[in-house]
Amino acid sequence: MADSRKRRRSKTKKYRPPININLGLIIFGIIFVYIVIVVVSYFKSEHIAPYEVTMGSLAVNNTYTGVVLRQETVVESSFSGYINYYARECEKVAKNSMVCTIDATGKINDILNNDQGDSVTLTKEDMEELRTAISSFSSGFDPIRYSDTYNFKFNIEGTVLKIANYKVLSNIDAYRAGDYSDNVNFGYAPESGVMVYSVDGYESLAPEDMTRDLLFNENYEKKQFSNNDLISEGDPAYKIITAEEWSILTEIDEAKCKELEEKDYINVRFLKNNYTSWAASSILRQDGTIFLKLDFNNSMITFATDRFLEIELISDSDEGLKIPNSAIVEHTFYLIPEEYLTYGENDNEEGFLREAFLEDGTATKEFVKTTIYANYDGQYYVDESSFMIGDYILKPGSDEKYPISKQGRLTGVYNINKGYADFKQITVLYRNEEYSIVKSNTKYGLNVYDHIVLKGDTVDANDFIYE
Repeated sequence: MADSRKRRRSKTKKYRPPININLGLIIFGIIFVYIVIVVVSYFKSEHIAPYEVTMGSLAVNNTYTGVVLRQETVVESSFSGYINYYARECEKVAKNSMVCTIDATGKINDILNNDQGDSVTLTKEDMEELRTAISSFSSGFDPIRYSDTYNFKFNIEGTVLKIANYKVLSNIDAYRAGDYSDNVNFGYAPESGVMVYSVDGYESLAPEDMTRDLLFNENYEKKQFSNNDLISEGDPAYKIITAEEWSILTEIDEAKCKELEEKDYINVRFLKNNYTSWAASSILRQDGTIFLKLDFNNSMITFATDRFLEIELISDSDEGLKIPNSAIVEHTFYLIPEEYLTYGENDNEEGFLREAFLEDGTATKEFVKTTIYANYDGQYYVDESSFMIGDYILKPGSDEKYPISKQGRLTGVYNINKGYADFKQITVLYRNEEYSIVKSNTKYGLNVYDHIVLKGDTVDANDFIYE
C-alpha cells in the first residue's frame, strides 16, 4: 500500500502557468534600442556637409603704405637772413628764375606787414582745398597711427604757405624797386623743376637703400619752410623736383610676391584722391624684406609734397571659383610618364598596360582603366588604388617598361556629384582666411555648380557619401 502511494505521488506534477509572450512589447523594445543606437551614432559621427561651387571674388586687403622716391635737389641758402618765397609750392619754375629773397634786416617783411592795401583773401578754390584736406584727415584718422597727425599738420602748413605766397608775389615790385641792394639778396633756381618748401632727409634715398625701418619710421619728421623764417648760410632753403618720373616702394609678403612677380604693370589707386594710374612693377629683396617697386611717369606734381602714400593694388583677375578653405585637402598619387598612356578597346577609356603573369609563369599584359587627376611636367598623376609599388607599366608599341615608384601630392577637393568622394585637383589663385579663389575651366579640375565636401578631412577618396 505504501508502494502504491509512492507511485501516485510520482505521477502527480505541479501546475505551472503558461508563459505569455507579448510580441508587440518585444518589437517595440528592439525598435527603441535601434533608435537609440542610430541617434548616438549620428551625434558621434562626422557629418558630411556639401558645398556648391560658385563664381565669386575675395575681399582681399590690397591696401599698402608706400614711401615716395623722386629726383629731388635740396637747395641751400648762400646767405643769412629772413627768407621770403616768390614761387608757389608745387609750381614749376624755370632755370635761373627768381624764387626767393633773403633779407638781412627784415625790412621786406615790415613792408609786407604794414601794407594795408593788399590784404590776403581766400578764394573759393583756396577754401575748397583746405576743406578737402581737413575732411580727408578726419575721415581716415586712426589713433594707432598718431604720426599721421604730423603729416596732416605739414600738409596744412604747406597749403597755407602757398596761399600766403600770393601776397608776397603781389608786393615784389614794391621792394625790388626800392634801395635795398645792400641788404637783400635774390635767390635763383639752379635748375628747372617743381618747387617744394620742405625737407625730410629722404631726398637722396635710392631704391637700393630702402629698409623696413625707413618705410615704417615712427620718428619721421618733415621740416616745413615758411616766409620770414630766419636762416643761416648753408641751411636748406627749399628743394626742387627735377623729373616727372617717380616711384613708390612698399613692403609685401611672400604670397603677394609670387602673385605679382610675373606682372610687368599694376593698376594702382591712390586713396588720397581716388586717382588711378598704371605703374611698372618690380620686386626688390633687401635686408630680409620684400619690396614692391612701382614706377610712374605722370602725376608727380599731384603728390609732390607727400612722402608717404596709401595705395590700393587693383587686380583684374581676382574672380574665379570660390570654395571654402576647409574643403581643401592634399592627396598622394603615383606618377607615370605621359608616353605610357594608352586607350581601351573602344578608344575612349584612358589607362595603362600593366605587366602580368599567367599561372605557368608566361608574361602577359592587362589594360588598367585609370582616372587621371593631373598632368605636370610630362607626368600623369594616377590614383594609388589602381597600382602597387613594384608594378611594371608597358610602353605601347615598345618593349620599354616603367616601374611604379615615384609619388607626388596634389592640392584639391572632394567632388560628390556622383555620390562618392572623387578627388579633383585645384589651382589656388587667391586666398584669405576663409575662402580661396581657384582657377576655373581646367581639364581635371572643378566647374561651377559642382558639389564638394565642405570639410575635406572628414572623408577619404572614393568614400560613398550619405548626406
